[in-house]
Amino acid sequence: MIWYLLYPLRGTTEAPVLSPTHPLYSLPARYGRYAARHVVTTLLISAAVATILIYPIPFLFTSDFINGASNLPRHVWTVAQPLSYQAVAEPDIIMRSIWVHASYMEALNTDLLLSALDLQDELLGMTKNFRPATARGVHVGDVHDGTMTLTQRDAFHVANGLTNQSWFFHSPLLYWRCSRERILADQDILVTINDKKNQSTSANVTLRHSIVFSGKRFEDRRLVAADTLVITLLHLRDSPIGRQWESRALDLPRKVQDKWDIYPSDGHATRNQLYEFQFRPMSMQDMASLAIAYGLTFLYFLMSLSKLMAVKSKFGLMVTIATQIFFATMSSFTVCAIFNIDLSRIPRAAYPVVILAMSLEHIFRLINAVILAPFEDSVSNRIGQAFGQTAYTALASTLQNVLILAGLSRLVSHGVSEFCLFAAVAIVFDFFYLCTFFLAVLSVDVRRMELGDALAKASMKHKRNAGDSRTRRSWWDYLLQGRVAMSTRIAGTIVMFGFVLIAQWHFFGNEGLFRKTVGTWIGSDAHVENSESPLLEDIHQARSPRSWLRMQDHETAQEVINIIKPSSYSYTARVYEPVVFVLKGSDRTPHTKEPTLLPAVYDFIHHELARFVVIVVVVVAALRLLTNYLLWEDEDDRESNSGPLMSVKSLAQGHRMDIVSMTSSNDGHIVSVSLDCTIRVWSVRGTGTSYVIARGEEAAASLCPVMVMAIDSRSRWLALLSRPKRAEHPTVSFWNLADRSWGPSVCVPASRNRPAAFFFDPRASDSEPQVLIVHADGTLTSASALTSIEGDAVATFPPGITCARLGTAKGDPGHVGPKVTIMAVTRLGDVHMATPESGVWTSQRLAIEGLGESISHFIEFLQPLNLYLISGSTCVYLISGHDGSVMQTLQTERMLPRPLKCAFSCHPQSEPDTIGLTWFALGYVEADSRAVILHTFVPPEDCDAIYLRMPNDVCNSDWCAWETSKQTKKRISNPGLWDMVCDGSLIGVRRKPQSGKPSSEDNNGAPGLRNRSAKRGGGQGPFDRWELWTASPGGRSEADECQRLVEKGEEAKHLVITELGPKARVGMNSVAFAFGDMIKLVMLGATARLEGSEENQARDSTLSAGSRRRRAGVGAKSRVAS
Repeated sequence: MIWYLLYPLRGTTEAPVLSPTHPLYSLPARYGRYAARHVVTTLLISAAVATILIYPIPFLFTSDFINGASNLPRHVWTVAQPLSYQAVAEPDIIMRSIWVHASYMEALNTDLLLSALDLQDELLGMTKNFRPATARGVHVGDVHDGTMTLTQRDAFHVANGLTNQSWFFHSPLLYWRCSRERILADQDILVTINDKKNQSTSANVTLRHSIVFSGKRFEDRRLVAADTLVITLLHLRDSPIGRQWESRALDLPRKVQDKWDIYPSDGHATRNQLYEFQFRPMSMQDMASLAIAYGLTFLYFLMSLSKLMAVKSKFGLMVTIATQIFFATMSSFTVCAIFNIDLSRIPRAAYPVVILAMSLEHIFRLINAVILAPFEDSVSNRIGQAFGQTAYTALASTLQNVLILAGLSRLVSHGVSEFCLFAAVAIVFDFFYLCTFFLAVLSVDVRRMELGDALAKASMKHKRNAGDSRTRRSWWDYLLQGRVAMSTRIAGTIVMFGFVLIAQWHFFGNEGLFRKTVGTWIGSDAHVENSESPLLEDIHQARSPRSWLRMQDHETAQEVINIIKPSSYSYTARVYEPVVFVLKGSDRTPHTKEPTLLPAVYDFIHHELARFVVIVVVVVAALRLLTNYLLWEDEDDRESNSGPLMSVKSLAQGHRMDIVSMTSSNDGHIVSVSLDCTIRVWSVRGTGTSYVIARGEEAAASLCPVMVMAIDSRSRWLALLSRPKRAEHPTVSFWNLADRSWGPSVCVPASRNRPAAFFFDPRASDSEPQVLIVHADGTLTSASALTSIEGDAVATFPPGITCARLGTAKGDPGHVGPKVTIMAVTRLGDVHMATPESGVWTSQRLAIEGLGESISHFIEFLQPLNLYLISGSTCVYLISGHDGSVMQTLQTERMLPRPLKCAFSCHPQSEPDTIGLTWFALGYVEADSRAVILHTFVPPEDCDAIYLRMPNDVCNSDWCAWETSKQTKKRISNPGLWDMVCDGSLIGVRRKPQSGKPSSEDNNGAPGLRNRSAKRGGGQGPFDRWELWTASPGGRSEADECQRLVEKGEEAKHLVITELGPKARVGMNSVAFAFGDMIKLVMLGATARLEGSEENQARDSTLSAGSRRRRAGVGAKSRVAS
């Protein structure tokens, strides 16, 4: 709702999307990661708070007449409220009273009781052993004011029948049957008062302490002191007892002025106010309304849950939400009881519905955010990202509703005001349990794959009928999915506001909701007397008469209703201001401050604190054991909060000089060549092994310098193109990685420049490897290990080739082997694609606009998509490997042509001819700033994937076009050397510029990049400036981090260098960087994930299964261009 109010300033009703570096995003995201990593701790905190707040409820609430405790809500509407002076109502009964005071809080003493008895007898006549039933049936005759006999008085008592002249009274002296002798004989006044607190009068009204005393003090749920004795006469309009009371009250000052100070001094109470007392049970209309409210809420919950296909245990989610609502509601009852907020005026069934309506808003928004989080990310990062995206809107909604309720509490009637305070407290507790209990349970569900296993099944239910599903989505579907703003942002506020109005209407009866509400909100100060008499200010009453009336026990109201209006649920009373009697010489100054909290709270602390502490400890310990047992399987998967996102493995002692060339494979092989002509093969699988294939003078004579290396797709053969100093022609040497033996060497035609491309021919068999060499002059040469004879140099491309890539795709039916193409680009920007036809390579120029610039372009090939990427100056072209047509042009920042990296994830419903991308990431270097830009494309909220299609193809109904995709760009300044891994993350090593500032202050990273190696000291050593960094795609700043490359204490093992050597991507999540004479293998996570192992194939499936819409499942693949 707050976003609608801010529309004139913001121009939109949508909630703002904060940057990941914003404190309102980053702080909740950091907390979310912590909560997900420490599930047991988070659950224990919420359980401890819930136990602390729920356990005292039986000690703080009562449905009996126990004093000092709060009243439990019942199935009734109850209120005691003043009516406007303009209200036209004939009172059902008239109330007159006297208040008798001694010294402050010393009303319970024998002398004051005897003096009060004298005043009572002066007003009512002799009341000793008062038994009006003895006058039943007595003929009254004519009654004259002041001449009425005791028998006539008793005959008019309501116990003898209800008439317009009936009367009855309440008095604490009835505990002793108004007998002076019994009072004098009582050895313990307090025991008598507490033992007879449930005693009934002749009118069948219980003598509760609340109606005969004011300003009470309780200990151990027993009355220990009172400030005032209250004697109240209740009579009907024509009762002569009321006239007698009024006339005798005027004579009292003359008779007792030497003993009492009287307010008002003449004994004439002129100020009066109409009060309404209600005890209205819930009607069928009320129950039907609440049933409809709960039913609609439950229906909305079930239908929203049915749309949430990524949740396996729907019953578990329902139990979790119900538990959260229960915790929030009961915790709020405890807090309200502690601060003496009376919640008994509104039926108990009404309390949870408002909290439920507003809680579902935050819960579903959080679940949807988790579903939308990249599935390949870690559980803690997904939870952190989702909580960061939703916490600030939930907090804003909570604060908004609390402020609304605080404002309403000052405008509505007293009973509704207390409900508003309860709702405000409950909303705060609901937010707290959302941040602790629900967040922890949700992270367990995600870790147990309950938000992932159903993704594939949910996706397979959708039939992709192109073009028709756009019209099938109705407004109701969007409402249930939370995509209609009203359904998730103002529905809870509307329910809350509507219920407050309904409750206000209940307390105003049939006089009209609008008129009475407006009258109360706008004109209450003009029509209802709010101030107490100024004459009573010096008395320092512990409780004012108006406050005393409002806190009257609701059972008393019901009993009075049963006497004067048996068929009604309320009565109207004209309440006269009491005549106050203060014993002369009394000290009315309070010497101690009265306790502000509920008396039962102090009793609980005094008597139950030790047991309470033990129970809380036992509950927390038992829950700890239970969670350890239930979550023991998750211990191995639980991330450490302080553990880095990256890990580094040093491959050392393999070379004596700097590494100058390096290549790798996806199954964990790394081949490195150093300046001293040592060629070493490393395997990072398992614990890691390495061996030398050439070294020393022999290698220098036959293999060095190595111009370029390549490993075939099956990691069986290594090919090295070298040009020894004594050789006339370059040589291609083959090394068998499986057998660890040399194969044949083949001479190839000489070339002045380094070849534009060097790769294995995928059509050759493992036993007959063959390489293809694309030279800068446009010629193509092949070399076969079987014949040891090079092929002829064929002029396939025009001169000036700067880059070439080999592409493979599944062959057409009847075609033997894969379909192979070579894409090449010239210095002038001409793009040529060559294909083999009858063993001869032929090329054709592709008509691509925008590449005719004199810059060096770059090419990448995405094999699963059979798609080439070609970099331009401000765009990237997606070119089909089938026919060379441009499928899409992606606009970028002005970029350097190389390096260009790409990663993507396919939708599980993708087919060879119909491919959807759940996300697509590009990595390139901005030309002006030289910063790396991580450019990510994801489908919008209402789509499942980006349709990879030809320009004229019809877009799939649940997929979107590139033009409507959502784009995010993340910049990393001073990137150094970097590469992209399969989940779209960038891994880099850089050397920070020389600076005297701590590294945490250097502006060399992306905003929000966490620096785990911030230097706190003064100067920097030669290795302190080298650091690793990683950046994740999209807005996931929680997955961005930088840390030291060389750990403290390991500097002596490294050479001092000024720049890095070559780099190569290894497997799915690792990049190898040459650092002097060693290789630094940087991994996202603790271990390298390699292709070819069952464990990592499963992890690959899990890593890249999810789509941006979380509808992806098993079978989706994520790839990166290497």
